[in-house]
Amino acid sequence: MNFTLHQLKILLTVAHYQSITKAADALLLTQPAVSLQLKKLQDQFSIPLTEVIGRKVYVTDFGAEIVKAAQKILEEVEAISYQTHAFKNQLAGKLQISIASTGKYVMPYYLAGFMELHKGVDLVMDVTNKTLVVNSLEKNEVDFALVSVVPEQLQTNRVTLLENKLFLVGSPRIRSVKKKAISAIFEEYPLLFREPGSATRNAMENFIREYQLPVVKKIELTSNEALKQALIAGLGYSIVPLIGIKNALESKELEIIPFKGLPIVSEWNLIWLKAKKLSPVAQAYLDYLVREKAAITERQFGWCEGY
Repeated sequence: MNFTLHQLKILLTVAHYQSITKAADALLLTQPAVSLQLKKLQDQFSIPLTEVIGRKVYVTDFGAEIVKAAQKILEEVEAISYQTHAFKNQLAGKLQISIASTGKYVMPYYLAGFMELHKGVDLVMDVTNKTLVVNSLEKNEVDFALVSVVPEQLQTNRVTLLENKLFLVGSPRIRSVKKKAISAIFEEYPLLFREPGSATRNAMENFIREYQLPVVKKIELTSNEALKQALIAGLGYSIVPLIGIKNALESKELEIIPFKGLPIVSEWNLIWLKAKKLSPVAQAYLDYLVREKAAITERQFGWCEGY
């Protein structure tokens, strides 16, 4: 056998996402690079590790056994690294956070300083929709979750980071060409929605119901970036978080449309289960966050106060 730790990590990631494309994104690699390393690993075995059915990649029964062994091997390697840091009196371990997709514009800024201080800490940050974020927290798969809507069904503690403002947004080119009134937006143009389970979609649908607004056509997109690019292209309008469109507003690719009842205002909260015993790494991060959050918010997100 002549496989590498890198190949084992790729197998684990492909098994988790059941997709070469998603695994490549998660590992910050190209699809061909992932496929090549997976093939090199497969060449070590005479029995298939994976099989493709439709668009998904599944591990075989034999592959599942190799995945289990790979997980143990990589955990042992991590443990060696953590022990090395511990002998140097450095904080070491893994910090696991699940965040709602828009949270990718927020959470990194509250992590950067902590990760710089503690070189022995590894970070695992899963970016997905609100429903899956809550599921991972409920199953105790992560230390913390970042959400804009705190789940009522769970007993949680929280640290509030900053406001989350949602505005009606579209390309200025649409109105400049069509010369339509603001009231015509909901009557004549498509509305762009996130996928079911998204907190942004839930907020948008609640707003539409509350104000009894018409929806002539829906366009559904499964990521914030895809939705933003569709807005810039002029496909329609949407109600989106301010935090994700700063550059597009500054470049005038998008504009905020004043509308009754907007912005919708909630809060970004980092939450964790009340019953959870935080690891030393998680507790150290929580202490850091409570101490530094005000300065980080002012430094990185003070611009939001202008809207």
